[in-house]
Amino acid sequence: MKKVSLVLSGGGARGLAHIGVLEELEEQGFEIHSITGTSMGAVVGGIYAAGKMKAFKEWILKLDKIDVFNLVDFTLFKGGFIEGDKVFKELSGFIPDTQIQDLPIRFCATATDLISKKQVIFKEGSLYKAMRASIAIPNVITPLKHEESLLVDGGVINNIPIPHAPRNDRDVLIAVNVNADLPLPEKKEEKKEEKEEKKKGEEERSFYQNTIDKFNKNLNELFPEDDSNELSYFDIMNVSFEIMRNEMVKYTLEKHPPDILIETPRYSCEIYDFYKADELIEMGRKAALKALNDYKDDQ
Repeated sequence: MKKVSLVLSGGGARGLAHIGVLEELEEQGFEIHSITGTSMGAVVGGIYAAGKMKAFKEWILKLDKIDVFNLVDFTLFKGGFIEGDKVFKELSGFIPDTQIQDLPIRFCATATDLISKKQVIFKEGSLYKAMRASIAIPNVITPLKHEESLLVDGGVINNIPIPHAPRNDRDVLIAVNVNADLPLPEKKEEKKEEKEEKKKGEEERSFYQNTIDKFNKNLNELFPEDDSNELSYFDIMNVSFEIMRNEMVKYTLEKHPPDILIETPRYSCEIYDFYKADELIEMGRKAALKALNDYKDDQ
């Protein structure tokens, strides 16, 4: 059985693909001895390291658009417009907080300190605090105050933190990038049941989108936009962040190439589409299967 040092990238809802990757690694008999993650990669990796992946997957698969929206605790003028506390309160019902150093699998999460302008590495202390700090997307999710630091998303400095992965002499380094510049896989023809489910989803989306539109209208009153610009204030912010992040990922992969690179397309969903868990998990599983088979063929 080969031991794996696994590195999981950030990517919002796209990071749910990490669940499928983890399941496929287990299916093929790999033993994960360490996990290093940032942002959503830190959340999924931390939950797996705590041995609570089954409960998390069952919960996330039940969420529809309305459930996802109800988990968003909007705020203003706190360094972001989402608090992020509702989600962790929900998780605490079936995933208790624990100390990172007590986890059965070595775990490392990364965040960025806005005060020192340096990366912060969590290898001990509260698992929840590490995950919460790592997912604080600048200007979106409020930063976490920790001692003398103000912490935000680890992806600001490095969205695929390979250099911080704990290794041993015989392990396989596997990195997962859920923001790859890849085309979406072709979808098979929809069955009757799938079409009915899609129709239901569109009805849910109507409610979801109307609620989001109302919130955006209120934001626009606070942050008036230039009509000559096709992108909104938050679109510009998000696109700028993604461009910067993806260029840094390319640099990291060139400087620290993993033994196996598993990638899923950045166009698989928007970063808040957590209601698409089923298809994202399956996408991760298929991407892992392909990468692992290619790796075995090369041995």
